[in-house]
Parts: sequence; C-alpha cells; structure tokens
Amino acid sequence: MRRLSAMQMFVRVVETGSFSAVAQQMNTTQPTISKRIAELERELGGKLLNRSTRSLRLTEVGSVYYESCLNILYDIEQAERNVSQAQSMPKGNVRISAVSSFGRQHIIPKLSEFFDAYPDINAEVLLDDHNVDLVEQAIDVAFRMGTLADSTLIAKKLCSSPMITIATPTYLDKFGTPKHPADLRQHQCILYTGIGQQNMLRYRVDGQLFSVNVNGRLSTNNSEGMREALIAGLGITKAPHWLVGDLVASGQVVKVLCDFEPEPLDIYAVYSSARYLPQKTRVLIEYFTRAFGSCADICGS
Repeated sequence: MRRLSAMQMFVRVVETGSFSAVAQQMNTTQPTISKRIAELERELGGKLLNRSTRSLRLTEVGSVYYESCLNILYDIEQAERNVSQAQSMPKGNVRISAVSSFGRQHIIPKLSEFFDAYPDINAEVLLDDHNVDLVEQAIDVAFRMGTLADSTLIAKKLCSSPMITIATPTYLDKFGTPKHPADLRQHQCILYTGIGQQNMLRYRVDGQLFSVNVNGRLSTNNSEGMREALIAGLGITKAPHWLVGDLVASGQVVKVLCDFEPEPLDIYAVYSSARYLPQKTRVLIEYFTRAFGSCADICGS
C-alpha cells in the first residue's frame, strides 16, 4: 500500500506540476510528498523528476514510469468499480443512435427482454440514416455499419449481415433476371444515397472485386424508403440481409446473383470512451452482442 500511495503521489505531482498542490489535495505536507518521491526514486534506482525552483520535468525514465503508473492505477480503479457495480443494478437513461430501419426492425423489438433484465434502465432511441456526433448529441452508443471512419471513437464488432441482391418476382418477370453483376447496367436499380457511392455496386467475381456502375429512376437517402421501393417493384437493389431478410422469407422478393455475393456488412457498437464506460452502457452493448450474434434475421441462416 505504501508503494501504491507513492505512485499516486508521483502521478499527481506530474499532472499538477506542484508538490504543494498535491500536498493540499492529499491532506499532507509538502516535505512528506518530497520524501515519498525521493524514496520511490531510491527504490527504483533512477531519477524520475528534474526539479528546479521554477519548473518540474519528467526524466526519460520518469516518463516511462509515469505511463506504467497510469495503467496500474487505472486497473486498480477499474477493479474496484467492477466490484462496486457487481453489487448494484445498473440504472439510468441510455441514448442510442441507429439507422432508421435497423432501429425499428432489430433494436426496438429486442428492448423488451433487455428492460426485463434491467428494470432501472431507460432507453432513448434516435433513428437517422446519417451518422451523428456522439459527443455533441450526448449519445451513449451508436449502431453503425460497414467501413468506419478513423476517429477517437471505440468500435466493438457485434456481428455481420450478408449483402444480397433482390427484386420482386413481378419486376424480374418484366425485366429479366441478371446472371452476372455486369447485367445490372441494363436494369432499373434502386439507389441508396445514405452512405457511399450511390451508383457503384461491388461484387465478388472469381474471388476478385468487381465494381459495376448502375442507374435507376429512384434514389433515396432512407433505408425504409429503399425497402418500400423494393416491395413496390420499382427496381432491383443490393441490400443487407437485416433489411430485407423477412421479405425473402415471405417470398415478396427473391435473391439473384447468389454466386457473386460481396463481403458481408459488419455491424458495430460505437461509443466514445472505453476507459470510463458507464455500466448502463456496458450491459446494453453486452446484451445486443448476444442478441445479434444469434439472430438469423440479421446474420442469415
């Protein structure tokens, strides 16, 4: 415990740049702080701080030790927090962001079981086909898909959903069934403008990436609008299984180009901090990790 206390003092001295400030914070004296840091340096066999009357700087060895102390103290703090949280039920409001259709079809219906398990947690689900700023909008967790932009956010992969090409039987009877991705150039394609290039579809042909430029009279930035356009027979489109799997199962639409299916769409839980993730958010992410991983409506058969 004495070594741990000295590490805490050392970290606080580095962060504040002042022995006297740390002494006041820790309800002790400046000589006591100086003595403990000096003892720490003797025990380690190296100088941690270069001190003068006006400044205080870490030595090279001190910088390495400081980072190690931060990790050790964090692990101890996290262990104590875990024990405390394990003895109390998580509670509070969780703000969730998701694509409109995904939230409506796969998040909201699964919240009943979650609420049964955690009666003191409330959820606010914000549905939008555009990525929102988690910090600005005070979002606890966002469900996002595909290639994620580099950022300071933390992403946990939950599952993957196959990408399939579909159309109604009526549309295919009228315009024919494509046999190769290149045939899509002669079709009316429903274009999704929410993310990525709206007129570029990618497939796997003989193990290689194959891109095809497509066109269509209808485009939409909303996944639910895309689904309704598909049901109405307005064209052919490529979509994730989570969006249209139920339509395939019911026979409202049929799959085509099955031999050329591209890479599946990865689905992530995205949040702003791993170090201080609230228990209410942690248990929600863990719940949906289990729920989505075993969900045929998302992952396919």
